[in-house]
Amino acid sequence: MDSGADFLVIGGGIAGISAAARLARHGRVVVVEAEDALGYHSSGRSATFSHYGIGRGTVRGLTSFSRPFFLDPPPGFADVPLARRAPALFVATEEMRGGLADLVADMRRFSDAIEEVDAAEMRALFPPLRIGPEAVVAGAVDRDGLRLDADALLQAYARAVRASGGEVLTGRRVARVESAGGGWRVASESGESWTAPVLVNAAGAWADRIAGMAGVRPLGLKPLRRTIIVVDPPAGADVRDWPFVKSAVDDFYILPEGGRLMASPVDEVEDDPCDARPEDYDVALAAWKVEQYTTLPVARIAHRWAGLRTFTADRVPTAGFAPDAPGFFWLAGQGGYGLQTAPAMAAAAEALATGGAWPEGLAELGVAPEHVRPERFAAPGRNPAPPASF
Repeated sequence: MDSGADFLVIGGGIAGISAAARLARHGRVVVVEAEDALGYHSSGRSATFSHYGIGRGTVRGLTSFSRPFFLDPPPGFADVPLARRAPALFVATEEMRGGLADLVADMRRFSDAIEEVDAAEMRALFPPLRIGPEAVVAGAVDRDGLRLDADALLQAYARAVRASGGEVLTGRRVARVESAGGGWRVASESGESWTAPVLVNAAGAWADRIAGMAGVRPLGLKPLRRTIIVVDPPAGADVRDWPFVKSAVDDFYILPEGGRLMASPVDEVEDDPCDARPEDYDVALAAWKVEQYTTLPVARIAHRWAGLRTFTADRVPTAGFAPDAPGFFWLAGQGGYGLQTAPAMAAAAEALATGGAWPEGLAELGVAPEHVRPERFAAPGRNPAPPASF
């Protein structure tokens, strides 16, 4: 027998579980996750740092909207802090000076905590940074970055769903999706099935595959693999207060992690939806970048992993009903900003899925419904006119 719900969410990453918690205010929600744990793929393999150094205006607006939620969540939402303030240092080689200037100008639209810093200040913030004519020559710091607790966030959202009478089901890999009685029916490989008038496709790298099962036109999502390594800090160094360091263009980042340093070459390698694994070349590239940007010799790699970051064509996450399938709701393409934009995207998804008012705070930050709705990927002439209020 089918288990009924008002909203059926496929995907228990940060996108799906945060939207589920908001939708649970409007009806019964069931979340179906293929893996045995929430956030197993992209959500659990990110740098967990919220900053304005990635994405464009819409993404930065979503990031800005989300910050108050992380710093001051609703009463009873989480039993541990979701975030702590930590600096983010953006650095540039001579070739990147123009990129750094553009980045600083863009970030200052959303934060007044951005300041340019000289070599002495950069070295004080991150002692092993390689500074000089053939290395880093300029930098800017955001002293109001946020280090996020991804697991605490995922579990708090899941508790909110359950507290509202919903279910969060793990280890249920979807085998079939079909329209049924004006709604949708989803069946798992184990034979369980669920129905709901609204199906939220938050399946991350697999979202286009879920659409294909449902007979819905895919969005052309691109899963891109990113590699991360963990290396030892200088002997005796306490790295806990060191900043997140990122090149002004997407070339390298490094940040403290569990007493060591986590680094990435910011690679984007096209891949199929999968349980991503690091390739030897990408690991070697990450180690080489560490030695190019810092004075740290990479004598050993303590840990390595890879994750998929899935993008839409314009690199802005999407939320909204599919133009060709009533009740089929897209929530996909979070790219590398899923954690830091989750509260904003969840609020947007709630408004678009229920016909509610668009969040006032998003509008004030320049984020309108048409910026995230999937109609923007439709053929010319099919996009609906923006709502009168925008």
